[in-house]
Amino acid sequence: MTEPEFSATGVRIERWPRALTRAGEVRIEDGRLALLTSNGREIDSAPVDAVRAGKPWFASPGSAVATLNGARYRLTMGQREGRPDAGTALSGRFLEVVRRAGGRRD
Repeated sequence: MTEPEFSATGVRIERWPRALTRAGEVRIEDGRLALLTSNGREIDSAPVDAVRAGKPWFASPGSAVATLNGARYRLTMGQREGRPDAGTALSGRFLEVVRRAGGRRD
């Protein structure tokens, strides 16, 4: 099994207007972005080149918005790291990996 290009755990995944999980996982592996619950069940997934991701002006530090298969998800990262800048670094890295893998950035 290959090493994932990006993996973040403890991610709050919301699909407006409600949270789907407060401790999920965002994983980019083998050209595919997957959103998973804390117990590993897949919420949604799509090829990275079909994903739109960005950081809108209204998002809090450590947050990003990703559109997969027509559904928008708000991803809040680094909540459990204990450092205020951890989420900002993770979300920035997430957006960079999506851009490098061919996804569209808003």
